[in-house]
Amino acid sequence: MTNYSSFEHKLGLLVCFYDDMEQMDAAVARALLHQMIKCNHLRGFQAEVQKLKSQLLNTAMQNQTLNDIVGSLSDAVVGLTSSQLESLSPKAVHNAIATLNQVSGWAKSQVMILSSKYLSYEKVLSFYNVSQMGALVTGISTQSFYSMNPKELSQIIRGTTSQYLSDLSPAQQQGILRKIAASGDFSSSVKDIQGAFFKEISLSGLWKQTEYNSSMMKEKELRRSQALYLYELLSKKNYPVDLLSTGQLVKGVTCQVIESMGTDIFLNNFKFFEMNLHLLSPYQVNCLAWKFWKVSNASIPPFLLLVLPTEYLEYVSGPLCVPFIGSLGKIEMDLFNPSLHKKNAVLQKVQECLNGSVADEYDVDLLGNLICHLPPDFLHDRMSLKAMATALHQFKLCQELSHEQKTEIKYKLLELYGSPNNWTAETTLDVGPFIALLSKAELNALAEKFPGTILQIAKTIGPISSSEDLLSTVFESVSNATADTESSLTRPDCMGTRAPSSDEIIKLAEANVFWSVQELECMDAETFDKNVELLGTVSGFNSSQLVALKEKAKQVWGSLAGWKSYHIVSLGRIALALTEHEIEELDLHSVDTISVLSQQTGWTVTQARSVLQGFLEDSGQAISTLKSFDLVGLGAILCALNSTEIMSIKTAEFSAAVARIGLLFCSTPVLRQFKVMTESVFGTTTSWNNSVLQEIGTIAGGLNEDELKAFDKNLMPYFQPTAVRRIPPEIFQALSSEQIANLGPENAAVVTRSQREHLNASQLQSLQLALDGARISTLESPDGASTTQAGHTPAPSGAPCLSSFGIWLCSVFTLHLPF
Repeated sequence: MTNYSSFEHKLGLLVCFYDDMEQMDAAVARALLHQMIKCNHLRGFQAEVQKLKSQLLNTAMQNQTLNDIVGSLSDAVVGLTSSQLESLSPKAVHNAIATLNQVSGWAKSQVMILSSKYLSYEKVLSFYNVSQMGALVTGISTQSFYSMNPKELSQIIRGTTSQYLSDLSPAQQQGILRKIAASGDFSSSVKDIQGAFFKEISLSGLWKQTEYNSSMMKEKELRRSQALYLYELLSKKNYPVDLLSTGQLVKGVTCQVIESMGTDIFLNNFKFFEMNLHLLSPYQVNCLAWKFWKVSNASIPPFLLLVLPTEYLEYVSGPLCVPFIGSLGKIEMDLFNPSLHKKNAVLQKVQECLNGSVADEYDVDLLGNLICHLPPDFLHDRMSLKAMATALHQFKLCQELSHEQKTEIKYKLLELYGSPNNWTAETTLDVGPFIALLSKAELNALAEKFPGTILQIAKTIGPISSSEDLLSTVFESVSNATADTESSLTRPDCMGTRAPSSDEIIKLAEANVFWSVQELECMDAETFDKNVELLGTVSGFNSSQLVALKEKAKQVWGSLAGWKSYHIVSLGRIALALTEHEIEELDLHSVDTISVLSQQTGWTVTQARSVLQGFLEDSGQAISTLKSFDLVGLGAILCALNSTEIMSIKTAEFSAAVARIGLLFCSTPVLRQFKVMTESVFGTTTSWNNSVLQEIGTIAGGLNEDELKAFDKNLMPYFQPTAVRRIPPEIFQALSSEQIANLGPENAAVVTRSQREHLNASQLQSLQLALDGARISTLESPDGASTTQAGHTPAPSGAPCLSSFGIWLCSVFTLHLPF
């Protein structure tokens, strides 16, 4: 190592495995750290890489001040604790910004500290110094953004920093937009807002700008409420069909538009719809399918068979089977929300087409996504071992597998690979997330042979998919590897207790849940300070463990009144252990702190009230002075507001934040009060259109019986599913049979059991029609009154016709299949 500089460039990825720390000087350690940037490309192994970087970091800082060398530590700077970063001078951060702005992997608290240091040196927040910050821009406070010159903000939206705008919190994004809108410069800026940032513009904000054109929409992500409004607006200036290929405007195509298209126009543009199925709602897909059936005498896309009555499946046989399965396997069946009955019928047809078995890799490739939906008994009896070897990779891509499906997959794996006691490391990696299905004894045997492999797999599958057996095996494996480690504390009550080390905490991830309360209490200050953010992400900690970690934070950081925003932010779920009185002691003046706290689920009403009161008192505000970005930052904390407080929110600020408020799951009384506020923005409920219903989300769950009954049936599909679920059963039953039949398949699927129990026979029949995706059309009678016809139309010859609302609708049509 004395002549390291002569061969450092030759090490390549081998540098990631270098572990000889003896007789290494600071200069060599820094050189190695620069070489280790490439280690981020290694699959797995990151825990060991982080450990090595930490050791090199300590060596690199020997006999050096952090202020002098912070710019020469490469991406290892993310290993510095909050206390170390806090010790940096603003000048040192400013001088090192060219290095710091390129580093990835920062924790939120670290970014907050570094941004604050850098900006305190710059004094004035401008386009130039923001553009120098790179990824650190996410640490700029919402209030700082809002205080900027609007023209400088407009430059940020257009400049290189725009690539980081989607990483800003909703509150930060709203702060930027609110300032630009308030300045009157919104018209010229809106065309420059690209990507996901555009989605934060409120519907009422869009109303204030009229100079839109179709080319402006190409690089923007749109909420459905925005797309509905903009498509209708631009249709007045453009031929509607010409808008289909314009970015995400396709989200705003209504059924009326689809039905009004001429046959040639529709068929010529159908390919575009098919290529953008992921942008369409199940309701839009339903409309497309019926339109296609009505006008086409040629091939039928497979998703049509997820919409039409199950009788149509009888025409799929023989040479039509392969293209049918292949086409259906390329889409996500759940995207179209078929009813369970329909889904089972489609899967039965798939099994028939496969001659009752998945024989080889060809069948697996043909099935594609369909393999995720094959029933357990079929997997058990009909999947060959030859096919299973190929199917394993496809199963790993499945979003949701039932417990029964997973059980059958496990038995197939054991049949294919034999006992886990005889598996190689490669086999274990191939099995991947499905090791979570193994027994404790089988997992222990694998962990003993391949501890690193088990750790790697456990980290990739996360807490939701990990079994308790897998997490405990990971914990025991890591614990056994460091069994000789002693607590670094000298406290008498920690004698004989092994405290968690940084290395262990990083390796364990969700398996940290198995530390006892006493072990967490015996953690040393530096370990806690370095790993608090990671510990705050562990979802499985119980209340006692969270309290132990909270008390540790008080020991390490001192009194609650002295905690900085970055301390509070770094707590994550640990914050849920704070009592109402402890929350009162915190400095909660920053909306960015509140924004992070509000993302935690599990606050009690009294805790939420304490957070709200703390923010109002510490920021010197009243409810009536809150800006839209304050409302967005408060998030779920808003559910703790009372009716008087809600009515004191300024209408302009509420209207800018209403889409975010519409994502909250507040109680019915709170939603009802938000609904009253919504009327002050969008007018009375009788004037609400489809874009408004999409914009307000769950707030629509606060409608009363008369208001709900008054809605036109054609607006029913535009209630968001989350809103439908929030409508109390006694209110939901006020919907007419016509309204229910027009809910659309997605909304019908989320109707709760208690809502169903309040419906009469006619309403239940209508709900089934909506679930099945039956064609519901409105016809104008000679006197202008509308009548509703519902049915599965057109039907194949001999198929039964459905009756609804006393009107029979039957058509005999010839089904043309090849695909």
